[in-house]
Amino acid sequence: MEATAALQLADWRRQVDDLYGRVRAHGGGENSWHIWRNGKQRLYRDHPQSPVPVNLRVSYEFRCYPRDPSMRMLAELAPGTPHHIDGDGQVPGMTHLGTLRFTLQGEQHELGAWWLDGYAGGLFVPFADATSGTETYGGGRYALDTAKGADLGTDDGRVVLDFNYAYAPSCAHDPRWRCPLAPAANRLTVPVRAGEMGP
Repeated sequence: MEATAALQLADWRRQVDDLYGRVRAHGGGENSWHIWRNGKQRLYRDHPQSPVPVNLRVSYEFRCYPRDPSMRMLAELAPGTPHHIDGDGQVPGMTHLGTLRFTLQGEQHELGAWWLDGYAGGLFVPFADATSGTETYGGGRYALDTAKGADLGTDDGRVVLDFNYAYAPSCAHDPRWRCPLAPAANRLTVPVRAGEMGP
């Protein structure tokens, strides 16, 4: 990576981290969601490290489902036996750390929590659901990616899991990007109509 691109990428990560800091500071409600949505719109349209192709940025719209308060919950992180998925030189490998357990739409669900080898590590929770491939990106979305600052923190030892802030990986916007996607264990059978819709 050449120097200018490296500085731009560092700025992208800093701005994403700042954006989620503002979301956390506003408590995660309706106002927080608008801050997030508008911030994502600005970054994807204007930032030189946006995953959106340059020729599409001027008309780009960060499309989201309406905010649904029922899609915000606290998840228990149950430790598990670590196991590793290798990367391929472009997509980083990741190690399973444990399982997030939560209630969604009146039912118990689980998602694996991973630690990324690349991007300086970080807790990573990708997921796919019944909307994947029709209403949202087929490869799934990200609920948490702390390496990029994309997280909502914890509450009394539990992970704040709010699907209203779920977003598609960079490769959903342009195939030149290579992204870690949701493994089979992170596929929910229910539709998660919250967060970013298909690009």
